[in-house]
Amino acid sequence: MESSSEQARFNMIEQQIRPWDVFDRRVLDTMSRMPREAFVPDAYVGLAYADFEVPIGNGQSMMAPGIVARMLQALNVQPGDKVLEIGAGTGYTTACLADLGGKVISREIDATLAETARLNIDRQGLRNVEVRGGDALEQAHAEAPFDVIAVTGSLPSDQPLALLQEQLARGGRLFVVIGEAPVMEALLITRTGERHFRRESMFETSLPALANVPEPERFSF
Repeated sequence: MESSSEQARFNMIEQQIRPWDVFDRRVLDTMSRMPREAFVPDAYVGLAYADFEVPIGNGQSMMAPGIVARMLQALNVQPGDKVLEIGAGTGYTTACLADLGGKVISREIDATLAETARLNIDRQGLRNVEVRGGDALEQAHAEAPFDVIAVTGSLPSDQPLALLQEQLARGGRLFVVIGEAPVMEALLITRTGERHFRRESMFETSLPALANVPEPERFSF
């Protein structure tokens, strides 16, 4: 007999994720078995599988399941890929990246959320993950280049992209949401050569901005 959580995960896949053109079997399997309710604050357990950005404190939220699924499908994480995640939150997307086989370094600027993510991920028995504190946009990581970079909060402008793109391996993929509310653009950026990057627009959405992200320059008259 299925538990209510298993039924909720099934409904999430069939009602939110598949209808949004997510058909990658590995992504569907990962999200079918990852207990999202284990990563949400207690007050929101009943909404763990809803098409809803669950608040996690300090103005941050978990991405809605459909956006997570589209991101994972686009990034095409393969076993052994080196993955950088910017914005661990409570660790749900981090855990999905690791479950797909990525060797994940996740940065979380909020110390409380970083510790929460570590505990949540550890409870899932995932060992190919390291959650670190600090600002991931201050400088390049010593472990670069990465096969995958996943940015789970938005950037108001293209300004930080150069730092992120330079940390991609040849053939590496970067998912990022650019812009300001109410409409932002989800992008997949692929490094195709030493100085060449392919930029694909995926869909429109809106996400809270990363903490400490540089504000776009404003023109004054």
